[in-house]
Amino acid sequence: MSSRKVFTQSFILVSLTSLEVVCGAPSIYLDYVRSNLDPKISVAAQNCYKVAKGAFTGEISPAMIKDSGVDWVILGHSERRHIFGEGDQLIGQKVAHALESGLGVIACIGEKLEEREAGITEEVVFAQTKVIAGNWMVWAYEPVWAIGTGKTATPEQAQEVHEKLRAWLRENVSEGNAESVRIIYGGSVTGANCKELAAKVDVDGFLVGGASLKSEFVDIINANA
Repeated sequence: MSSRKVFTQSFILVSLTSLEVVCGAPSIYLDYVRSNLDPKISVAAQNCYKVAKGAFTGEISPAMIKDSGVDWVILGHSERRHIFGEGDQLIGQKVAHALESGLGVIACIGEKLEEREAGITEEVVFAQTKVIAGNWMVWAYEPVWAIGTGKTATPEQAQEVHEKLRAWLRENVSEGNAESVRIIYGGSVTGANCKELAAKVDVDGFLVGGASLKSEFVDIINANA
């Protein structure tokens, strides 16, 4: 399977006791990837729909994902929001159904460049968070202006948003949720910048795009070890 044919989103999750690596593959490759990848590495779908079944041509359900032996799904990715027009409410419905179906969810949030420049990053991120904040999952902060552009949020910028997001969860959900949730960073993560980002106290791993197809992905994994 040539990397030129595959749109990947892989992620690295860190907790107090373990490190997990998950490969996010397009839906038509889920069974292939799960069958051929080392069992120590989990697999994620890149999207799913909000209901179990029905006349929704082209969509996949959590049940289909689980039938492929896959136990994660990525929801709310910036491209789903800004290219395919998925709003906060729809993403919230997708998250709720995926969790009810037993999938692990990585929920993506983040602001566009004009929103950061307007000083409303927190407003945007908290609004995206609000519709799904009562659920236990992994959060991925991915500033839209840093995805595939070569621009990366500085470690300080990433830490600032992660810290404020954790504080928001503490105030609006629970202390337990805020302390146990894993908040990972996505946005042009590379072997060159991963160590500085990983050193930040509230950065619990990475959502990695293009670099997950390169040998430097090993360096990114090791930066979290």
